[in-house]
Amino acid sequence: MTSPHRFQHVVKSIDELTELIGVPSELALKKQLSELDEHMKSFIARSPFLLIGTFGREGACDVSPRGDPPGLVKVLDSKTLVIPDRRGNRRVDSLRNIVEIGRIGLLFLIPGVGETLRVNGRATLIRDEDVLVTLAAGGTPPLLGIAVEVEECFLQCAKAIIRSKLWSHEGGQPDSTLPSFAEILLDQVKIEGETVESLRQRIENSYRNQLY
Repeated sequence: MTSPHRFQHVVKSIDELTELIGVPSELALKKQLSELDEHMKSFIARSPFLLIGTFGREGACDVSPRGDPPGLVKVLDSKTLVIPDRRGNRRVDSLRNIVEIGRIGLLFLIPGVGETLRVNGRATLIRDEDVLVTLAAGGTPPLLGIAVEVEECFLQCAKAIIRSKLWSHEGGQPDSTLPSFAEILLDQVKIEGETVESLRQRIENSYRNQLY
C-alpha cells in the first residue's frame, strides 16, 4: 500500500475528481453499449492481441496479454465471446481470479490502428469440446476457454497510441539498451546453476516449441 505520508495532495472523493477532470461528453457516454455491434465484432475479428484484466478475492490485480493470428477470440453472439487459453508458465493468475471473482476487463488492439476496443463483463472458465475445437491453433485446441458475458463495450479513442507513437517507426524500434529477458530473469530469480546462456536457450525453446 502506498504510504499516506509520501504524497501531499491525494484525491479522496469522486466529487473532487469530477471538479478536477470535469464530466464526460454526451458522445463519450452514449458510445458505451451493452452488447457487441457489427463494428465491434469486426474489430475483434481483426485483432491479434488483447490484454485481460482481472482481480482476485484478496484484491490482487492482474493484467495478462493474449496473442494469436487475427481472430483469436471467437464471438458466439452479441453478448458472448470466448478466449482460448494457450500454453504458458502455469501461474494461472488470471484464471484463478476468474474462478474466484468471475469479473473481467478486455482491451483489444489492432497493429497500425490507433483506436482500441474495451469490453467488460462476467467471465467463466469452460471446457466445452465443441467450442474449444473451433479455437484450435497449431493443430492443438486449448485445454480451457474463457467465456465472457459482455456487459459493457466501447471503442477507445487513439490519444494514448498517438502519444506513445506505438505503431510509428520511431516508437516501434527495439530498445538496444534494455537487458535481454534471460539477463533480467537471472538477476531476479538467482537460481543456482542457471546462466544467461542456459536461460536464453530455455526461453528460445519455449518460444519455438511450446506455443501451443
